[in-house]
Amino acid sequence: MANQTMDIIAKALEQSAKLVEEEVDAQLTKLNEMDEDDLERLKERRLEALKKAQKQKQEWLSKGHGEYTEISSERDFFTEVKENKNVVCHFYRSSTMRCKILDKHLAILAKKHLETKFIKLNAEKAPFLSERLRIKVLPTLALVLDGKTKDYVVGFTDLGNTDDFSTEVLEWRLGCASIINYSGSLLEPPTKTQRSGSKFSRVEKKTIRGRGYDSDSDSGDD
Repeated sequence: MANQTMDIIAKALEQSAKLVEEEVDAQLTKLNEMDEDDLERLKERRLEALKKAQKQKQEWLSKGHGEYTEISSERDFFTEVKENKNVVCHFYRSSTMRCKILDKHLAILAKKHLETKFIKLNAEKAPFLSERLRIKVLPTLALVLDGKTKDYVVGFTDLGNTDDFSTEVLEWRLGCASIINYSGSLLEPPTKTQRSGSKFSRVEKKTIRGRGYDSDSDSGDD
C-alpha cells in the first residue's frame, strides 16, 4: 500500500514538473520569435511600469506610509482615510497589555506594506468616532478601504486566541480583508509560524455592538 502511494506521488510530481517545463519552453519560444522592435517595446513597457511603481512608492512615503504612527484626534482619522486608499487604524488604550502586543506587529507590517497606512488612535480620546464605529473591545483594528470601514479585527480571536501569535498570522488576517497586498494563500493561516494550541475562528466581517470599552486582555490593565 505504501509503495502504491509513493508511486502516485511520484507520478504527480513528474506531471507537475512536465507542465512547468512546457510553460518555460513556451515562454522561451515566444521570446525567440520576437524581433528587435518587439523586444524594444517590451523593454519600454517594463521600464514604464518600474517608473510608475517608483512614483507610487514615493507618493506613499510622502504621506507617511512605511511608518506606524499615532494620530491625536478624530479629525486626523477622517483626514487619513480620505487621503489614503487603504488604512489600518488601531483603536487602543495605553493601559491594555494586548494593545501593546499589537503595536509591535503593526510596526513591522507598516514597513513591509507601503500600500497601506498604519495608524493608531487612543479610543478614550475619540468618543464620537468610537461610538460611530461601535468600538467596544480593545484592541480593535478598523480596516478602512476607500473611506469606508470594510472589516474589523476584534481582540485576538481571529489571530489564534493567543497573545503569542506571529506577525505572519496578523498579515494573513489583513490579507483576508484585502487591506494589504498579500502574496500567500488566504485559505488558511500560515502554518509554519502557527503556535501550538492556537485556535482560529472563521473570518467574518464584524459588527461590534454596545457602548463603553472592554479589554480583551485576561490580565486586564498593566
